[in-house]
Amino acid sequence: MGKSKNNRGILTGAVLKNIACFTMFTDHFFAILVFNYMTLHPVNGAWDPQIEKVYRIGRDIGRISFVLFTYLIVEGFVHTRSRARYLLRLFLFALLSEIPFDLAFSGEVADWSGQNIYWTLFLGVLMLTCWEYLGQYRGAWIPAARLVVLVLSCVTAFLCAMDYRFMGILLIFVFYRTRGKFLAIQILAAALVMFFGTWGSNCIRYAGTYTVIYLLRFSLRELYGLFAFALIFLYNGERGRQLPKPFYYGFYPLHLLFLYGVAQLTGVM
Repeated sequence: MGKSKNNRGILTGAVLKNIACFTMFTDHFFAILVFNYMTLHPVNGAWDPQIEKVYRIGRDIGRISFVLFTYLIVEGFVHTRSRARYLLRLFLFALLSEIPFDLAFSGEVADWSGQNIYWTLFLGVLMLTCWEYLGQYRGAWIPAARLVVLVLSCVTAFLCAMDYRFMGILLIFVFYRTRGKFLAIQILAAALVMFFGTWGSNCIRYAGTYTVIYLLRFSLRELYGLFAFALIFLYNGERGRQLPKPFYYGFYPLHLLFLYGVAQLTGVM
């Protein structure tokens, strides 16, 4: 069943946040440094197969981070004292993170082909805020209005090329709607959204470039994120001894700048 402060879990929210940061750093280390190194130093016209194996493992570990962050963002939404301030923080760090994100992944100060994860988290929380606001009213039109909010959020995430596109929005929604339910229900719902959301997004983005079957196999790697539920199962519902809040918010843009700097110094970008 859903977690509460009375369960016997051993992991606090602080531990989950720290693990999420670590797995995110691991993912981006391989996505930025190792990826560019393999691209610059091919073997027989292709990636070095030995390095590629390690690269795949690193990226698979990184799948855990987004599941943890979406889970924690919903917990934050439920427990925050001010949703307006919560949204404002996410919006401000989305702005602050855009240049570091573009530099790290494209080497350019402004790259409109993709937007950083804070935009996805901000839009997801905004969607939940509107969802709950509509829930205060009564009327046959409420379910339709809520569906419109969800669909518009998904479309916006996709058209604006936010990280994880509409899969990210749907995963936030799933964690919100399954909060307090059996863990097996959460896992099943998350797995369906992670796989079909990623596959559907990729099919739209890469139509005519890759086959549907290739994109299906490629999208399966997102399911490595389900390992995050082993950690969520151990969550005890308590905040724990956390580092200062600015550390967690600032870790994302700062670690991207750090990896970009290392890439520049080592000549892989």
